[in-house]
Order: sequence, then C-alpha cells, then structure tokens
Amino acid sequence: MPARPIVPTAAAILLAATSMAYGRPDARTMTCEQTQQLIQSRRAIVLTTGRNTYDRYVRQYGNECDWPEVPVTSYIRTLDGQCRVHRCEEPVFDFPD
Repeated sequence: MPARPIVPTAAAILLAATSMAYGRPDARTMTCEQTQQLIQSRRAIVLTTGRNTYDRYVRQYGNECDWPEVPVTSYIRTLDGQCRVHRCEEPVFDFPD
C-alpha cells in the first residue's frame, strides 16, 4: 500500500481530534452567575483566572475535595467584578496557646 494516501488521512484524523478538544473556561469572560452555575453543574471544574493562572473550583456542599481538604471561600475576577466561589484547601487549626 502506498504511503501517500495514509499521510493525508492520518493528518486529517489528528486535526479532527485536536479540534474537538477545548481549553479551560475563562472566568474573566463570564459573569459571576454564569461562573457559579458552571461550577454547580459540573460539581468541580478548572477555570482560567488570569493570563497564566488557573485553579480548581468546587461546589460549597459536596465531596469534591480530597480528605483532609474542605471547600473554602475564594474570590475570583469575572466579567462583572469579584465573584465568590469555593476551592479545596487543607483546614488550618490555629488554636490559641
């Protein structure tokens, strides 16, 4: 079998597969309500929050965090200002001496 038909076919398959992939949603291009709805619908999602920054955000009530982490309040910039979301962090136990 000649190699000529295989190369264009392989290139077309590779192009189709990579075009189906999508990047992280960018919180800066969504309103706060859209961002919160996206997190609620997917339960946990990685969002772009800046030019070179991203993080994983989760629902407030759920089991999306690995033990011993818990959902904590965080604020990110969205199209309409600051938005309250939650991300997983290990709890800090600062007991007085």
